[in-house]
Amino acid sequence: MKILFTHSYFYRFDEKQWRFRQPYPPYGTILAAALMRQVGFEVALFDSNLKASPNEIIPVLENFKPDYLVVFDDNFNYLSKMCLTVMRDAACTMIGYGKAAGCKVLVNSSDATDHPEKYLEAGADVVMMGEAEMTLQELLKHQLKDIETCKGIAFLKNDSISTTVRRSIFKELDTLPMPAWDLVDMDAYKKIWMPAHGFFSLNIATTRGCPFKCNWCAKPIYGNRYHSRSSNSVVEELKVLMTVYGASHFWVCDDIFGLKPGWVKEFSGLLKSENLQPKFKIQCRADLLLKEDTIDDLVAAGLDEVWIGAESGSQKILDAMDKGTTVQQIYAATKLMKAKGVKVCFFLQYGYLSETAEDIDLTLKMVQQLMPYNIGISVSYPLPNTGFYEKVKAQLQAKQNWTDSHDLAMMYKGTFSPEFYRHLHRHTHFVFRHKASFTDLKKILSAKQINAKEIKSAIKYPYLLVAEKWSYKKLKSLQKN
Repeated sequence: MKILFTHSYFYRFDEKQWRFRQPYPPYGTILAAALMRQVGFEVALFDSNLKASPNEIIPVLENFKPDYLVVFDDNFNYLSKMCLTVMRDAACTMIGYGKAAGCKVLVNSSDATDHPEKYLEAGADVVMMGEAEMTLQELLKHQLKDIETCKGIAFLKNDSISTTVRRSIFKELDTLPMPAWDLVDMDAYKKIWMPAHGFFSLNIATTRGCPFKCNWCAKPIYGNRYHSRSSNSVVEELKVLMTVYGASHFWVCDDIFGLKPGWVKEFSGLLKSENLQPKFKIQCRADLLLKEDTIDDLVAAGLDEVWIGAESGSQKILDAMDKGTTVQQIYAATKLMKAKGVKVCFFLQYGYLSETAEDIDLTLKMVQQLMPYNIGISVSYPLPNTGFYEKVKAQLQAKQNWTDSHDLAMMYKGTFSPEFYRHLHRHTHFVFRHKASFTDLKKILSAKQINAKEIKSAIKYPYLLVAEKWSYKKLKSLQKN
């Protein structure tokens, strides 16, 4: 039996992400493919990441002639978790092509878990909800017979949607095979990474889930739990990715990295014993980055960049989000990480309920005072099965998902107008870049060592000075409307 795996994310359909030139292979997809190959299926991959159109799957279907088309999203990638409508449409198009080619079609994604009816109506035979590797294995082992007994699925029965009980959490992560990296066109990824960044980066997952309970964060796949792979298995995979595929940098795509006590120290020691010196980008919380011994182990392991879910410079907003962190911790963690030579980046979120102009000013002040290496800005985004969604669902209209990651539509009534928040996104970038440019200009004037990137930044100072002042005036004008 033959399985063609694919997923719904097309970088080219998301202009903002395509512009960054930082594509990563579909880790969750090739992990599922490796598992099914291990149990005896012949597998192939249509990697939509770098494709221009869902139509490109047609010749693959014709040539490979699969029995099953499995649309299995990379659920480790936050871009997939955003449930963008342009990607949903692409998935439904590929489902149609799969059915036309005579395939049975199975789907797993955050969006399909929340909205199985949309994918079943598009022609899917089964939607696998939540964590789905074991579900997929069970379904295909029995060739979709007696599916009513399979846990964690939705399907059509007598023209109505039928769902089964949720499958229990999978804990034995080390029993899973290494992802099927051989299915990925590595040269295509390298041709994007090397000219744009000068190095080749790949992704790797060491854990599943997040035990924290920020009330806007959707967790339809792995939920509020935390399970970790052994440090041994992670180092073995890194060794392959570095020696066979030439990667030197890695995005650790865990929701929270290094939470298990003692794991990072063990991991760092194994890397040293294997003489591996990778660089890492991770996601973490401010409160978890205040343990200096853990930080030293992270730096020894190769920590290069950390993205903190800072969200806001206002404690009132952090408390409203049930974030569980403090502004003081953001300041302390940022200063500590910078002192260790780590690039600190912030995720920022505007538009949460009850946010005022004063709260926004505190966020801008935090950015200016701490000057992270980079920032990512969003507005609060209501996703199903979150506390935040329940608070605003009565206000939601027909549009309940963004088209792409740069959409930034306010889908409920915020304190200010949607136009205000769109400009606030731009204004925050002006504030950030203006301050960075001024800092780089001072370096030049003081004859300190400076690189080409900093020179380019310094040259833009006059423009950014004027741009920030203009932007501030426009923001105040929009605030009054």
